[in-house]
Amino acid sequence: MHVYEDLGFIPCGRMMKPDSLVRKNILKSDPYVAGKPIQETKREFGLKEVFKLASNENPLGPSPKALSAISRALCGLNRYPDSRGYLLKKELAAQLGVGSDSIVLGNGSDELIDVVIKTFVEDDEFILTSESTFLEYAIIGQVNNRKVKRIPLCGFRYDLKAIAAAATAKCKLIFIANPNNPTGTYVSRKEVEAFLRIISKNTIVVFDEAYDTFIDVDDYPHSLRYLKNKNVIILKTFSKAFGLAGLRIGYALADKALAKYMERVRQPFNVNSLALVAAVAALDDRAYLKRSRKANHSEKKFLYAQLKRMGLDFVPSVTNFILLNTGKNGVKVFRALLKFGVIVRDMQQYGLNDYIRVTIGKRRENEKFIKALKKVL
Repeated sequence: MHVYEDLGFIPCGRMMKPDSLVRKNILKSDPYVAGKPIQETKREFGLKEVFKLASNENPLGPSPKALSAISRALCGLNRYPDSRGYLLKKELAAQLGVGSDSIVLGNGSDELIDVVIKTFVEDDEFILTSESTFLEYAIIGQVNNRKVKRIPLCGFRYDLKAIAAAATAKCKLIFIANPNNPTGTYVSRKEVEAFLRIISKNTIVVFDEAYDTFIDVDDYPHSLRYLKNKNVIILKTFSKAFGLAGLRIGYALADKALAKYMERVRQPFNVNSLALVAAVAALDDRAYLKRSRKANHSEKKFLYAQLKRMGLDFVPSVTNFILLNTGKNGVKVFRALLKFGVIVRDMQQYGLNDYIRVTIGKRRENEKFIKALKKVL
């Protein structure tokens, strides 16, 4: 007798195709393409040294205080983390001047985008955002089987007037990356305030401020002031300026009534114990944050000067990365740079085929990038 029959199973006459088992909206979704890992590049090209300037990580490494906090917490890894994140929320609340019940912790901003969509967007409602912006707004929306409409950028910036015009009664969420990834641009306080005045209170506006810590302009609208609007949510992360990308931790700020419902959707223990203690310590390390900002601003000026000497067009940035026009196929430039041990990000998935995005690194990394770029262009 067949082994399956011994177990009481009747074997099927024909194997089902995997595609037939998958939800239709998943079949139509394009996966997020992450920056190429350093070790993979070393193996592929037989390189001993590789500089990764692809994912907008902090080149200085984590905060020393965060590393010490992680070391002290290692012996407690047999215990589940504090699902409420009490100590981190307490520290954030004190620094930001908000209530702890207005903070929702997440496994990076990506998870919080998913939580926001699952919490608020009904089957017959849609999401608005821009083209050439953070890909996860559209990808996570599609995975959740929600319609996502994207409005073209205007001069590499969010066109808030066009987005407002497209926000019909069925628009439940609007995602605005400010500053925007991958362009490095921002929308001003005046623009945001005019936008919020005309958006329906039944539409939630999500400001994704992953890169706001690098801002060095006066008219940037730090959106904490808009939390009094009951339909505003703000996303923040420890992955960029705070140097904790590998621990995956971010947070959302919202009216406490909205935050309460997001907490129902958030998975328990979604933020690990090492991330929680590292984030608390990083918030306390102001010297590290100051050093990160100073290094970024200095090296951005260096890269600007080098790119201008090469006659390359780039988009002025208020972040820790620069979008530049290679004048060629960006994917080919990206692949050619890999051979020289430099990882950047091609912009094909963003619809910017001639562009690459480069993270602002340390001087040695930036010099290596410029030297390699001259060879491949």
